[in-house]
Amino acid sequence: MTEELLVSARAAVAAAPPVGDPAYARYCGELAKRLAAHWPAVLAANAEDVAAAERRGLPPVLLDRLRLTEAHLGQLERLTEAVLSELDAVTEPDAGVRVGEWGTRLRVPKPLGIAFMVYEARPTVTVEGALLPVAVGNAVILRGGKEIARTNQALAAVARDAFEAAGLPTGLVTVLDDPDRAQLRALLKRPDMIDVLIPRGSPSLINHCRNASTIPVIASGGGVNHLYVHRSADLELAAEAALDSKLPEPTACNTAEVVLVDDEVAADFVAAVLRASERGERHVNVRLGAQFPRPDAAAAEDSRRPWRIEELQEHDLGREFLDATIGVYPVAGADAALEHIRRYGSGHTEGVVATDIEVTEDFARRVDAAAIVVNGSLRLHDGPTLGLGSEISISTGRMHVRGPVTLGSLVTYSWVVDARGTLRGAL
Repeated sequence: MTEELLVSARAAVAAAPPVGDPAYARYCGELAKRLAAHWPAVLAANAEDVAAAERRGLPPVLLDRLRLTEAHLGQLERLTEAVLSELDAVTEPDAGVRVGEWGTRLRVPKPLGIAFMVYEARPTVTVEGALLPVAVGNAVILRGGKEIARTNQALAAVARDAFEAAGLPTGLVTVLDDPDRAQLRALLKRPDMIDVLIPRGSPSLINHCRNASTIPVIASGGGVNHLYVHRSADLELAAEAALDSKLPEPTACNTAEVVLVDDEVAADFVAAVLRASERGERHVNVRLGAQFPRPDAAAAEDSRRPWRIEELQEHDLGREFLDATIGVYPVAGADAALEHIRRYGSGHTEGVVATDIEVTEDFARRVDAAAIVVNGSLRLHDGPTLGLGSEISISTGRMHVRGPVTLGSLVTYSWVVDARGTLRGAL
């Protein structure tokens, strides 16, 4: 079975038209139309997956990651439109450059080949995986979590219809329906057939893929991200940045887990966070170390308050909370904050709030992360938001791509050299 699907994917890449062919633009449009037409069937399959997950006792935060709604259809339709609008810029060869007096060189985009995406519970990733890599000529093998098996089967049928309508080989997308880890292990051992591995999910999933395979990895590592609040910061801005970095998407990879705040303004910062929570009726759990004075007991026990105070434990450092929880950890200045980030950060997104320009510039120079946000929300680290284009993940690696993995990151290039009869020995 594994050999058959790999051979089929390789044959599909060989049969597919070159990067930039109009068939890929047609596919984007056909995928959007067929998603809309089949969305009731997709939602019905998804409802079965969610019901099964509820029976297994999955927590609400994971159920939300599984669940699809009408709003998701609109998001996916907009994604197909964005990818379509970005194709020409990514797939056109460059204009060519003269080389001495004898020839020209130009760079021509080519697909990476076969991409293997391993992910967990977000069914929207199935559509992203069937769209972005394929739009630039790659084949993709998609392995989602067993929790979304029915949803993925429905989405696979949508992709097949779109391929047929666009005139592309249907083998460009394979959605695995075998939850057996033996198949995953077998695929991870096939660098001869799979060109790139794109794991998305928990740090444990990503580490497993890295350690079990020699296939080149575009790794979207876990988001253990921090916001450092310097004593010069506007604390109201810092509080808003902290809440916006967490609450809209608590499980996203670019959210904040712990705010590192200078000792002398730590208590005032916490008070600003609680006020901001109350202003917007934004529910948040704030975890504080033992050294923090606790808010007034009566206020803390008032069930009408949208915030809750909890204890920050040692094991909370260096992990993702995956809910509306944010830790606040006092530090003795920028050097201590940087040391904390080096020890616990995942190299994804780090931020600083300060009015002292020397502090922000020093922080940006010294922090090693895919993105560093100055005086703003960590959730700004996103391909479309930054004007970089549609993304399939955010990479924390250092080779090939770091940060948003956009269409341009899913192609490689060939040099075409027009030598005009020139021989090396004649130069």
